[in-house]
Amino acid sequence: MTADPVAEVKDPHDTRKRVFAIIGGSSGNLVEWYDFYVYAATALYFAPTFFPGGNPTVQLLNTAAIFAVGFLMRPIGGWLFGRIADKQGRRASMLISVLLMCFGSLMIAVLPGYDSIGIAAPALLLLARLLQGLSVGGEYGTSATYMSEVAVAGHRGFFASFQYVTLIGGQLLALLVVVVLQNVYTGDEIRAWAWRIPFFIGAATAVIALFLRRALHETTTEEDRKRKGAGTISLLLAHPKPLLQVIGLTAGGSLAFYAFTTYMQKFLVNSAGFSAAKSSETMAAVLFCYMLLQPPLGALSDRIGRRNCLLIFSAGMAIATVPIMTYLSGVTSPMGAFVGILGALFIVSFYTSISGVVKAEMFPAEIRALGVGLGYAIANSLFGGTAEYVALYLKSIGLESAFFWYVAVFAVVSLVATLSMKDPRSHGYMPVPGREKN
Repeated sequence: MTADPVAEVKDPHDTRKRVFAIIGGSSGNLVEWYDFYVYAATALYFAPTFFPGGNPTVQLLNTAAIFAVGFLMRPIGGWLFGRIADKQGRRASMLISVLLMCFGSLMIAVLPGYDSIGIAAPALLLLARLLQGLSVGGEYGTSATYMSEVAVAGHRGFFASFQYVTLIGGQLLALLVVVVLQNVYTGDEIRAWAWRIPFFIGAATAVIALFLRRALHETTTEEDRKRKGAGTISLLLAHPKPLLQVIGLTAGGSLAFYAFTTYMQKFLVNSAGFSAAKSSETMAAVLFCYMLLQPPLGALSDRIGRRNCLLIFSAGMAIATVPIMTYLSGVTSPMGAFVGILGALFIVSFYTSISGVVKAEMFPAEIRALGVGLGYAIANSLFGGTAEYVALYLKSIGLESAFFWYVAVFAVVSLVATLSMKDPRSHGYMPVPGREKN
């Protein structure tokens, strides 16, 4: 495997430009993931608007199904925006994706309910989620690639970890907005109309991200973009092993991530008996601490290697998932829930902190965004996006604990993928000087 010269900031010694590039790239990431996650954060309130009926679990199952369907667009988004990023540049891809997310969020904000337009209401909600899924499917691969390329060699794990800082930050911001709503409005008011406010906020903040991204420099070279096969599936399939490894890593990583973040808010309500407000407050505290874990663990990967971090994650989740989720199903105090969930997410952080960079290092520049984005999107749509639906379905038929084992089994899949790979930090296409393959 030969290394390609990674395009970096025009003046590699200009720290200010590099930091701005990280902020600009990650700001759009925060907005995109806020818009995507605010759906899950407010689902407890708007489910009756689009799916009338008396059974809360069935209502949540319907909203979770649309949440999952949004993930099915991710492989298309990963392919489309990955191709744009590899052939037209990372900057163009990131600008288009944030605009698409803004439109989807605004659409949900103004959408009438079932009582007003009948079956068209959930149908249009589905369309909005499909557009958002397409956007996020392209965002991950392009932003992961961009942030890995602008990072300083030898510190890529640290710099690239800010992708998940903003990803988690977007989810945290969504929860915090909900917590504010819960303290300003009554539950009936939120269910009636106030749940729309977070979607308006998401659409508005996308404008800020758009302006920041317009000022970003391009990290690819004209030569890379014009290479034969750049951004094509045919060239990507010439690298089958890293593509399969990305899919395997993402299957376990995304499933664990969504199980202990997005789904956990509902798990605390439906299984542990927490109120919606108490669940949101607990998860906000958890996500804040989880967000802070990303940079130090990203920096750790620069010292001990990406592969070792992935081994800690996959083996740890295979062993710890069932005991932790069993404990959480019977937890009675917010502090007990906080400790249990954060303990699980500490293990998950060994994956999330390096998720983008470890995949970017596996592919040459001309198919890097496509390889990262498409491989991630395929596994994420199949396993991460369906996590809530699978969990709620198993609960509805009285087999809730089967979901715990489901998460653990896919951690083993990630373990197998990790064992099959060499450390991309030293054996990949973006090696650290002095650590190249002998």
